[in-house]
Amino acid sequence: MAQKDQRTSSNPGIPNMAEFAETGRKQVEAILDMQKKFFDPQEMSRDWSARAKAEADLATAFAEKLSAAKSMPEVAAACQDWMSRRMELFTEDSRRLFADCQKFMSASAQMLSGGWKGGGS
Repeated sequence: MAQKDQRTSSNPGIPNMAEFAETGRKQVEAILDMQKKFFDPQEMSRDWSARAKAEADLATAFAEKLSAAKSMPEVAAACQDWMSRRMELFTEDSRRLFADCQKFMSASAQMLSGGWKGGGS
């Protein structure tokens, strides 16, 4: 009795390995495609550089204000300005994080619902 090749089997009890491999390949391509669209290294690098520059500028301005302060009220005002700006930066970071999370969840939902086609379609 000849045994059928599992790669081309039409028997529902035996998996078709070629179809199985193709499905796996498409899923991996879809995940990689989603990752490329979500994680743009150049954009992330620009964002991190801009954030680092804003932090450095803030620290420089704070140091200049402290060194120019001649009284405790001026020191307190410099500290208050510095803290206010830090909170603004924190708020911007939080907004960006929230937007990135929404983008990620949307892309994940699209991929899991079968709406994302792999292979650069």
